[in-house]
Amino acid sequence: MACDKRFSSSYMLWSPEKVTVIDLFRILMSSDVHKRECVDSSKEGEESFKLLLLVAKPLSWSGSAVEFWLNLVSSNWSFRRLLVNCFRESGSFLSFPGNWDKRVELDKSIRPGDSEYYAALSIMASKASYENEAYLRTTVTHHWQMEFLGFYNFWNDYQGKATTQAFMLRDHDTIMVAFRGTEPFDVDDWCSDLDLSWYEFLGVGKIHGGFMKALGLQKTLGWPKELDPRLKTPAPLAYYAIREKLRALLGENDKAKYILTGHSLGGALAIIFAAILAMHGETGLMKRLEAVYTFGQPRVGDEKFGEFMGRALKEHEIEYFRFIYGNDIVPRLPYDNSAFMFKHFGSCCYFNSKYEGKLVREEPNRNYFSLRQTVPIMSNAWYELKRSFAISREKGPDYREGSFLRIFRVIGLLIPGITAHMFYDYVNATRLGATQLFRHQQ
Repeated sequence: MACDKRFSSSYMLWSPEKVTVIDLFRILMSSDVHKRECVDSSKEGEESFKLLLLVAKPLSWSGSAVEFWLNLVSSNWSFRRLLVNCFRESGSFLSFPGNWDKRVELDKSIRPGDSEYYAALSIMASKASYENEAYLRTTVTHHWQMEFLGFYNFWNDYQGKATTQAFMLRDHDTIMVAFRGTEPFDVDDWCSDLDLSWYEFLGVGKIHGGFMKALGLQKTLGWPKELDPRLKTPAPLAYYAIREKLRALLGENDKAKYILTGHSLGGALAIIFAAILAMHGETGLMKRLEAVYTFGQPRVGDEKFGEFMGRALKEHEIEYFRFIYGNDIVPRLPYDNSAFMFKHFGSCCYFNSKYEGKLVREEPNRNYFSLRQTVPIMSNAWYELKRSFAISREKGPDYREGSFLRIFRVIGLLIPGITAHMFYDYVNATRLGATQLFRHQQ
C-alpha cells in the first residue's frame, strides 16, 4: 500500500475479496469498522465487490431485456419500429431510468433569468445523462435549442474499464457539465457506490474513495495537478478530460461560465470535481464556476472536507444547491456516524411530498433508519401513490405519471426511500417549489 501513501495522509480501504453481504450490513450498523476483516487500512485489495462481479453479466443482460421490453411497449409493440431505432443508439430509445419520467421538454413557464431556471435545466440535464449519445444530441439541439458539446465515457483506473459518463451542453454563455448517476443494472456503478474506502488529503479532509476512483483517481499518483504526457489509458480520465475541455471553451469567451450537475452518483462526482479544482488551486476555473446543482446526492466526505469546501465556495462566490426530496434514502448514505464520519455541507434545499421547498441545515431523519420515523415515512409513501393518480388533474398533463412509475410507487410502500430517489419528483420540485425557495434565499 506504499503507493497510496504517496498521495494520502491516511486511508481506509475495503478488501472486497473478503467482504460478504453480512459484513456489508454489519459495518453500516456498527462503529467498530476497523475491526472487520473486510476492512484494511494497510494493504490494497481489488476495487470491485466480488459478489457483484459474479452477477455483472446476468444483471446487464436482464437490464437490456427489460429496456427492450419497455421500448417495445412504447413503440406500440412494433418490432420493426424498435429495430429501426438501432436499440440503444437512437434518439428515441430510453434507458431503464428514462422510463420513470419520459418528459423531454423544458418547462416553458420557467424562462432564462428566472431564479429557478438553472435548477430546472440542471435536473433535466441530469435526467438526460442516463441516455445514449443520439438521444442526448436530439434532446439538446432539437428540443432545448441549445448546443450539444459532447458525450464522454471515462476510464476508471481501479476497475480497469470505462465506467463513468458525462455530457456537456452550452446555453448562450453558460456551459453545463452533467454527470450520469447510477444505472440500476450497471455493476460498475454499484461498485463505486458501495466502495466505502476513503482517502485523507492534508488540508482537505477525507473523501469517498469509490467516487474519486470513478472521477479519475490514479492508483500510484492520486490527483497530480497535471497528467504525465506519457500516461496512456484506453479512455480519458474524467476530471482531467473535462478540465481541459472547460479550459478550451472558457478561453473562447471571456463572459462564459459553467455549471456542474448530476443526480445520485452524478451529483457526488459534480461536487468532488469542484473539490479537486480547489485542491489544485485552479483559481481561473473556480472563478468561472457559477454553481453546482446536485439532486439526491450521497455524502462524499467528512466534516473537515466540508469546512474546506465551505471556504473554497465562499472565496470564489460559487453557489452550491443540494436538492433532496422527501424520504430519498441516497442523500442519507453513507452514514453520518462514528464509523464513517461522512457529513453533508452547505445548505440543503429540502422538498416535502407537496413540493414545498425550504432551506435547512440538514435533511430530516439524517440516517434514514429510525423507528420513530417508520409510520410517517410509510404514510408519506401511501400519499405519493394516491397523488400519482391526481397530480395531472391538479397541475396539468406534463405531470401525468405512467404505469411503470406507479409500479415503483407500489414498491415504495415497502421501501419508501428507494422510490423517492427517482428523478420524477426532483423535476417536479424544481418546477413547482423552487420559485419560492430561491425567492426566500434572495
